[in-house]
Amino acid sequence: MGSVVAIDLGTKKTGFASTDALRLSQQALPPVRLDWDGDGLLAHLAELIDERSADTLLLGHPLNADGSAGPQAELCQRFAERLGERFPGVRVLLYDEHLTTKAAEALLREEGWSRAKQKELRDSYSALVLLRDWLESGEPG
Repeated sequence: MGSVVAIDLGTKKTGFASTDALRLSQQALPPVRLDWDGDGLLAHLAELIDERSADTLLLGHPLNADGSAGPQAELCQRFAERLGERFPGVRVLLYDEHLTTKAAEALLREEGWSRAKQKELRDSYSALVLLRDWLESGEPG
């Protein structure tokens, strides 16, 4: 079993979080400002997969409250397909990220980060909340 890298995909900034190989601890990783459809983000993910021995990429899937897929969810589905093509040996999962941003903002406030730091880290903390939710639900998928 390898680690998991969670991704909160944004059109301007993407956040990341990861587990250890035993999936006992989770941590937010620095966000990056790279185009979602460019090669830079895939190169960054290749580095994360390699340095963390990841066997799973968990991609936030921003479904609407009624469970339907809007434009951002469709963008994530296309990105998941690109991930599957680029990293054939790594499992790529879409997981509903409903309300992760609100939970991430609350966690950042709880930890006492300044407003500027909260804004900087919000995407990676959203990925962290996504990762924790997925782990707590029994790693479906």
